[in-house]
Amino acid sequence: MPDPDLDAALKRATGALPQHEDRPAQRQMAEAVGGSIREQRHLIVQAGTGTGKSLAYLVPALALGTRAVVSTATKALQDQLATRDLPQLAESLGVPVEFAVLKGRSNYICRQRVAEVAGGDQQLVLDSSGEAGGASGAGGPGDGALLGPLGREIQRLVAWAATAASGDRSELPWEPSAVAWAQVSVGSRDCPGKARCPAGGVCFAEAARERAAQADVVVVNAHLYATSLAIGGELLPDHDLVVFDEAHELEDIASAAFGFEIGAGRLQALARNSRPLLDDVGPAVVVEDAAVVLIDVLRAHRGTSLPRVLPDETQTRLTLVRERVAELGAQIRQSARAARGAGAGAGTGDAGGGEAGLRARHLRSQQAAGHLLRDLDMVLDLPESQVAWVEGPEHAPVLRVAPLDVGAAFHEKLWGRPDGPTAVLTSATIPARLGERLGLPGGSYDQLDVGSPYEYQEQALLYCPLHLPDPRHADYEKAMHDELVAVIEAAEGRTLALFTSWRAMQAAADAVRDRISWPLLTQLDLPKPALVARFTTDEHSCLFATMGFWQGVDVPGTALSVVTIDRLPFPRPDDPLLQARRAQLGRAAFELIDVPRAATLLAQGTGRLIRSRLDRGVVAVFDSRLGRARYRWALVNALPPMRRTRHRADVEEFLAPLRAG
Repeated sequence: MPDPDLDAALKRATGALPQHEDRPAQRQMAEAVGGSIREQRHLIVQAGTGTGKSLAYLVPALALGTRAVVSTATKALQDQLATRDLPQLAESLGVPVEFAVLKGRSNYICRQRVAEVAGGDQQLVLDSSGEAGGASGAGGPGDGALLGPLGREIQRLVAWAATAASGDRSELPWEPSAVAWAQVSVGSRDCPGKARCPAGGVCFAEAARERAAQADVVVVNAHLYATSLAIGGELLPDHDLVVFDEAHELEDIASAAFGFEIGAGRLQALARNSRPLLDDVGPAVVVEDAAVVLIDVLRAHRGTSLPRVLPDETQTRLTLVRERVAELGAQIRQSARAARGAGAGAGTGDAGGGEAGLRARHLRSQQAAGHLLRDLDMVLDLPESQVAWVEGPEHAPVLRVAPLDVGAAFHEKLWGRPDGPTAVLTSATIPARLGERLGLPGGSYDQLDVGSPYEYQEQALLYCPLHLPDPRHADYEKAMHDELVAVIEAAEGRTLALFTSWRAMQAAADAVRDRISWPLLTQLDLPKPALVARFTTDEHSCLFATMGFWQGVDVPGTALSVVTIDRLPFPRPDDPLLQARRAQLGRAAFELIDVPRAATLLAQGTGRLIRSRLDRGVVAVFDSRLGRARYRWALVNALPPMRRTRHRADVEEFLAPLRAG
């Protein structure tokens, strides 16, 4: 039964938009979200491109007085909600709407760390090479002449902190290096908390949390939401509704957030930060040496999963690393007790020094050591529910640990809580079995596909040239390049060519560039925003790109009239986490893991084409398996309902009006 008040609120909200048009799918979704809120029943909604799904969930939340957290997978959507959708909605509804954007703690500059730097903390004395060093006689950041490039960058960050409005890294007028930012920020693992930090009362991260606590709608990223679940929910304010927008990304993001990683950097940071706290720096030195041991042991397992029963040498060397971290942690605790006994000098209100400042540094180092010890313990005795693997470059391998089944964690930490929020999960592409994979109890949720306002049968053509060799055949690449040239010429440029690997993109660019009459850009040429802007404004240009452009590219109009995809985007067969999940499922793994993932990503890439009611164009998939394989309908049915062809002549005919101007 439609809710007249909700319908009126949606009309006010959409009526205030420029180029407003009636969207039945948006109304259908808004009604479903409203029903979900009233009945406290979870909802999964597939809402195709052009639905206007952000208003379809924001309007019911505000109209029904529900405190909501909106969790997004990309910064672009987070910014859209905060800078456009929510301000417009507050104005059009004519009611006060308090909203806030909340990020992870490490996104905000830490006033305590800044005070320590400004006070000349020994751990931040920098030589002319920009490397952190010991007490070399150089001063703190005030002595700019004695600082190297890294020191001057930190000095600039310290100066910015004095006038920053929110302390959010995104507000910086430049992009700091990771090393410099790490010196003036802390992660949730290291922060001792507001009550135990001298700068807790003026903390940027705490101020952001306080604003979020007062807001009607809080916008976060999915990693922060999952991290909050992992540590007991303390990062987010109480809320009645959580909306997981871009929900197709949630499983992978949660896998990372519910897990952890160990690399040499964690050991080096612990050693560096604890040095100024110790009378004898020997334990810190041996932890720095242990970082080298860790690199050596991880290098031997690069690109593979760690066996559940570790090889003897791996076990021995990881145990050595653990023992050295444990010894350093004991020395930090002993130093903290001695400092408390001695009173640590005067100036207990001084955030950068004195007893309070020293206590904060001890607490941070103790927490970092404790978290690292717990993580090493899990690796040394890995539970059946976890998978560990090593990835990264040879000089800096990283050990990652993640749960085999995020659904179990979601059930324990979210769905199974009697006081937990109602959840709405939405995306333009909902993967098969999403509710099951995320642990939603059967019968606890409804699923809905509201479609799209676009007339795909008229606006788009799906082309799969079945005459091409199988992508695994040696003759495939040359034949694919020939077909790509023909399609680009038929569209007079205007092509976004998507590839499943960097190598394939570069090979295609090299093969095609001199054979077409139109400008060719690649992902290597410019940063993404500048590249998309150039592609949009130069109507006849072509853009060749990899996975980062399969989502989040919005180019309405004739500049993007063709999307090509080199091959079906199946996940890597050697991905350690997916390998472990495949082993669990046995013979059903390909149908339950690989095909749904390929279908979702294929639909996301295809979704770059039609971005308005006026758009027309062709999606060309140069992989004959889309038309021949036994699983083809699982892929085709995940795509918008476009007309389909295997003949290039149909493509040329469809694009003829474009060529005619």
